[in-house]
Amino acid sequence: MRKKVCLIHTGGTIGMARTEYGYAPKKGFLQSILSGIYELDSEEIPAFDLIEYDPLLDSSNISVKEWVKIAQDIKGKYDHYDGFVILHGTDTMAYTASALSFMLEGLSKPVILTGSQIPLCEIRNDARDNLITSLMMAGNYHVPEVCLFFGNELYRGNRATKVSSDELIAFDSPNYPSLAEAGVRITIKERVIRKAGLELKLSEFVPQQIAVLKIFPGIQFEIFENILTSNLKGIVFEAFGAGNIPENQGALNRTLEKAEENGTVIVVCTQCLRGSAMIGEYETSLSFAKAGAVSGYDMTVEAAVTKLYYLLSMNYDLDMVKKLMGTNLRGELSVFKTTQGNQ
Repeated sequence: MRKKVCLIHTGGTIGMARTEYGYAPKKGFLQSILSGIYELDSEEIPAFDLIEYDPLLDSSNISVKEWVKIAQDIKGKYDHYDGFVILHGTDTMAYTASALSFMLEGLSKPVILTGSQIPLCEIRNDARDNLITSLMMAGNYHVPEVCLFFGNELYRGNRATKVSSDELIAFDSPNYPSLAEAGVRITIKERVIRKAGLELKLSEFVPQQIAVLKIFPGIQFEIFENILTSNLKGIVFEAFGAGNIPENQGALNRTLEKAEENGTVIVVCTQCLRGSAMIGEYETSLSFAKAGAVSGYDMTVEAAVTKLYYLLSMNYDLDMVKKLMGTNLRGELSVFKTTQGNQ
């Protein structure tokens, strides 16, 4: 029996039309393009229903509200489909993939985000292969995770990050292997895929005040003190190397002390594409340790931010949020000797 997939079109380059002002989303345009791709009628391709959001959004405009809507649609239609494919702009696709991985607990079916650098309306494009392969994987293969497919690689969604604005291989998974490769054959790497859940549980995000601060040489921490109010629930530092940061004559300590007093969760990630942030490895990370900051280990910034949204939305107390930030929940971080959980 032919499998069936739910195809959710949120916007993005993949379904845009040419206009006098450049590429732009156009209502109903994707359906007209898809009807002209005869390969989609093949028995190898699952049947699919297209759901088009209104309005269609550039991914720069995707927010918590849209993350929740996508998750709600998946939960509401979960029993009627074998898998889900979400068409999405590339700029924030990794954020959406990470967010969905935390909101959708206990998946037993694939949820695959994809898009393109060149729209389907162009003769030469990467959109067609990304779409067709994503549909095939969502309907015909057992990958019970939120994934991101791009450039012939299927990545765990909360491990992926965008690495190029104009290359066709636009994403990478720096600290975790791909889940599948689409070469001459589609090869699924079962040993690195999470086990299927028994029942899908949806945990919706609630908007939170979260900040991301990238450290650079000569940074003046004083200018950030005004944002450190009691309303700021979490802050992710993109630190040097393994979690290092310039002391700057005590200015950092004052900033961290204020954050700690306000009950703001402090998470430390690395600016490096690969590797981990582990507080206490070097003396220059001791300020973080004294302020009760949490190591982000090898999480992407996208995963750290969306994980904060998830934990804060669950109304856990501060100690529990800190504990769970360093615990592997959805395969978003590698298991170090100081963490608990199953990869």
